Amino acid sequence: MRAAAFRIIGGQWRGRKINFTPSVRLRASADRVRESLFNCLGQRLDGKTCLDLFAGAGALGLEAASRGARVVCVERESGAAGALRRAAEKLSAENMTVRRCGAEDFLGAGAERFDLIFMDPPFADYADDPAWRRLLAAAERRLAADGLAYCESDRHFPPPSGWHAARRRRAGAVFWQLLRR
Repeated sequence: MRAAAFRIIGGQWRGRKINFTPSVRLRASADRVRESLFNCLGQRLDGKTCLDLFAGAGALGLEAASRGARVVCVERESGAAGALRRAAEKLSAENMTVRRCGAEDFLGAGAERFDLIFMDPPFADYADDPAWRRLLAAAERRLAADGLAYCESDRHFPPPSGWHAARRRRAGAVFWQLLRR
């Protein structure tokens, strides 16, 4: 596949282009989606800790790091994880760590809690409500008490019991919502 790129929308690396190789399982969250999301979250995320599960190209994690958050990116595919590490090095992103492992494996190990967890999985892997319920149940133990879970999908799904949508948007064929316990 041909190389693709996305640009960081805000923060210290605003306007910087990040190259990646797209695949069926790897795509960057669109500019329009990230712009809408970070308008809701705020332009500065200083002091916040973020977890970018299914990091892929790293668009969400890099955007949060650019705005001052400390970010852990989790990506299971070695090529994507390596490209994300190189992008972080190129930007001197000392507030960003890349871990190569599966999202649910990461959630099951460790105890660190995060203010914001980005979940933008390959759409085909989370095509039904039970898959999202399992993922949110696993993420819940790693979410700070007042934290938010960002969920991006190719369809709307109702929040599971115990969760409510603080924000919900649609951008083209993408649905996203910020969920809170």
